Amino acid sequence: MQRRHMLRLLASATATLAAGVSLTAAAQGYPTHPITLVVPFPAGGTTDIVARIVADKLGQQLGQAVVVDNRGGAGGSIGTAYLAKATPDGYTLGIATASTHGINPAVYPRLSYDATKDFTTITNLASVPNVMSINPAVKATDMKSFIALAHSQPSKIAFGSAGNGSVSHMMGELFMMSSKTQLLHVPYKGVGPALNDALANQVQVLFDNLPSSLPFIEGGKLRALAVASPKRVAALPNVPTFAELGLPEVNDASWFGLIAPANLPADLQSKLNAAALKVLAMPEVKAKLEKLGATPVGNTPAQFATQIKNEVAKNKRIAASAKISLD
Repeated sequence: MQRRHMLRLLASATATLAAGVSLTAAAQGYPTHPITLVVPFPAGGTTDIVARIVADKLGQQLGQAVVVDNRGGAGGSIGTAYLAKATPDGYTLGIATASTHGINPAVYPRLSYDATKDFTTITNLASVPNVMSINPAVKATDMKSFIALAHSQPSKIAFGSAGNGSVSHMMGELFMMSSKTQLLHVPYKGVGPALNDALANQVQVLFDNLPSSLPFIEGGKLRALAVASPKRVAALPNVPTFAELGLPEVNDASWFGLIAPANLPADLQSKLNAAALKVLAMPEVKAKLEKLGATPVGNTPAQFATQIKNEVAKNKRIAASAKISLD
């Protein structure tokens, strides 16, 4: 019995060693064929656009095509779970977002992946400012007057979001926690319907990624009160950041990062990080991202891992406070 047990342990150890040797050997000549980049959202959205901007140039840096594979559904969890189960050989990469690696772990009790353990971080590619805007019919001209109005009418002013557990929903909840206000949450199936109703004053407040709201802010159909960004946005120089207004907790921008399955060999992680940083430094890539309202980031794998860990913790606090739990 003991001999059979020892043989099983030896066989298991040999298989593990062989797998490690195989991945190391593959890393030496990597890449030898096209790479798949899993985008956990449908084509056409901000995540998809950022991914395609980077994928084209990343493929040129690596000498092999990087092919985008859209696997949307369940707030990004379907594509992200698929990536978590892929072989960590560098040929299946993915895009992590504030939704997939911050909000989903906080609001889905039966999520099929662990955002901090099931992936290898490579780098945060880009950040996109978020914005809080109101319909011009609201009798407030700035954040101070809006908060005073909200305090005088608890639960009477409505804010629209892209849906329960969305970035815009969590941002709204965090704003209420930070400003000690109580707004009425109205969830929609996507940001488009929420934006339309904000323009029609069916809801008075909208929390959104800046790119989709910016044309209406510039056209005077929405009034921006604050942006969530490290600094003021060039397109809206007169709109302060949440940090400037004394609400630093709400000042986190949306982000889009490059990841791989857990246990990616360290040399592949380093090679991909170096290639991605070169891509983000290209003037044409910067120009395309800035046109989208995004800012190139490009940090280390360790810094990105810390960012994800902090994002999960933040959203768990919000979900617990607002009692948000989704099936």
